[in-house]
Amino acid sequence: MIVDVHSHAWLFPKHFNDDFRRQAARAKAGREVDLTVRYEDYRRDAPDETTTIVFGGKARLSGLWVEDQFIADYVSRDPGRLIGFMSLDPTVRGWEDELRQGHLELGLRGIKLMPMYSGFAPDDRMLDPLWEYAQRHDLPVLLHTGTTFVAQAPIEYTLPRRLDRVAIRYPQTRIILAHLSHPYEGECAAVIRKHPNLFADVSALYYRPFQLYHGLMLVQEYGIWDKLLFGTDYPFTTVNATIEGLRGLNNMLAGTAMPRLEEKQIERLILRDSLTLLGLKRPA
Repeated sequence: MIVDVHSHAWLFPKHFNDDFRRQAARAKAGREVDLTVRYEDYRRDAPDETTTIVFGGKARLSGLWVEDQFIADYVSRDPGRLIGFMSLDPTVRGWEDELRQGHLELGLRGIKLMPMYSGFAPDDRMLDPLWEYAQRHDLPVLLHTGTTFVAQAPIEYTLPRRLDRVAIRYPQTRIILAHLSHPYEGECAAVIRKHPNLFADVSALYYRPFQLYHGLMLVQEYGIWDKLLFGTDYPFTTVNATIEGLRGLNNMLAGTAMPRLEEKQIERLILRDSLTLLGLKRPA
C-alpha cells in the first residue's frame, strides 16, 4: 500500500485571493501553475491501493482559506481511502474553537499548519494549547517547512530548528516537516534524527532532482531513511509522477563517480506504512 501524507483539496480560484494567485507563478520557475483539484484526476494518477491524507489550508496573511467542513465533505466522497486533516491559522481569533470542532464534530484526524504563510512561529509559547491538545488526543501535525513563493511570508518561521524546540516540550506529538524543509535539508535531517516522533515528507521535490538527490544523500549518510514519508503535494504533482521521479534520481549520475542513493531504501520510502508511524488507523 502507498500512503500519500501530503495532498490538498480546495476550490480554485475561490479559496485564494488575487495576490496569492499572481505570486503562485513563481512556484515552478515562472511557469503558470494550475491549482485546480479534481479527485478523479488524483485517483487516475495513483495506484488503486493509495491511501491519502488531505487538507486545505488557512493563511490569512498569504490569501488562502479553506474551511474544514469542505475537507470533511471531500473525505466523505471516498472514506475508504481518504483521511482528513483540519487546518488552523493561530493568528486569527477563534482558532481554538476550530481545533475542537475539526476534531470532535468533523472527525478530522490531524492538523495542518502553515507558519510562514500565516505569519506565526510554531514554537511560540502562545501556541502551547495547540501542541498540548495535539499530544493529548494523538493528532499528528504536518507543517509547511522550507521555501515559498509568497513574498510576505517570513522564512524565519519555517526553519526546522523551531520544531526541535516544540519536540523537546511535546515529545509524544507526531510531527511531519513537509518538503524535507528544502532548502534547509541539512537542518531538517539534524532535527528529525534526534526526535523519535519527528518525520519529514518528500512532497513536491522530485522536479528539482539535483537538490533532492543531495537532500536524500544527507538522509542516507545520517542513516535516517526510516524518518522519511512519501507525499506528493497534489495538485502540484501526482503520485505516479512522484514515484517515477524518486526511482529515476540515480539515472542522472550515469558516467560519474558520485555516490548512488540506495534503491532499496527508495522503494521502502514509497511503500512505507506512514499511518502506523503517525498513529492513524486505516480508513474503514
